[in-house]
Amino acid sequence: MMWNHFVYFALVAVVCWAMGALAAWKDKSVAAYATTLTGLVVFLAFIISMWISLDRPPLRTMGETRLWYSLFLPLSGMIVYSRWKYKWILSFSTLLSFVFICINLLKPEIHNKTLMPALQSPWFAPHVIVYMFSYALLGAAALMAIYLLFFKKNPEEKEMDICDNLVYVGLSFMTVGMLFGAIWAKESWGHYWAWDPKETWAAITWFAYLIYVHYRLAPLQKRQPALWMLIVAFLLLQVCWWGINYLPAAQGTSVHTYNLS
Repeated sequence: MMWNHFVYFALVAVVCWAMGALAAWKDKSVAAYATTLTGLVVFLAFIISMWISLDRPPLRTMGETRLWYSLFLPLSGMIVYSRWKYKWILSFSTLLSFVFICINLLKPEIHNKTLMPALQSPWFAPHVIVYMFSYALLGAAALMAIYLLFFKKNPEEKEMDICDNLVYVGLSFMTVGMLFGAIWAKESWGHYWAWDPKETWAAITWFAYLIYVHYRLAPLQKRQPALWMLIVAFLLLQVCWWGINYLPAAQGTSVHTYNLS
């Protein structure tokens, strides 16, 4: 599967996700599930085809990780819709996924078959995939926070519970991803943790979400500060994911800047 085939798979997937979002607004749950799932299968088929043609997991470049994020956003949206029946979530997840797809179309990365020795570890794929799924769930939590802050104004406790549950699951997957990364680092570089710039920001992000969890469990806490915490934590997550590549501290010193080439 060549990268220039991506536009066709992406177009079909986005159309299916848009149809699912429209069906959700019309209270047609079966159609919403069917079309959203069809789009996910089509998009996943391209990723698997890329995996086979590259003879490695498509996780090396930023463009390749955006593929997984574009897949997991509608998936997390479908999970939220299935659990809480929020009509708007499929529209938001589709729109965000479409943005990342457009970025990949306008700025394709170099997709060659070369992997540096450290990336040939069996821990590489699960580490990144688990992280991308956690990012999608935490992205859904940030969307929910924005909705409750700027549109709903007076969120109910049950709506805050949605944010909590998304963070609980997303933070759990993030923690598992960090553990996979630590094992991978030990195998490839001889140490579990070295406070590399990427690792430092990963720790900052992890603690940011942990602070949110503890704040929500505290007595007499207010809802609006919690929602702002989610937005700030997600901004920190963006620095950890791709912003770190542009920080001076990471240039030439970080072992995680391999995805720029």
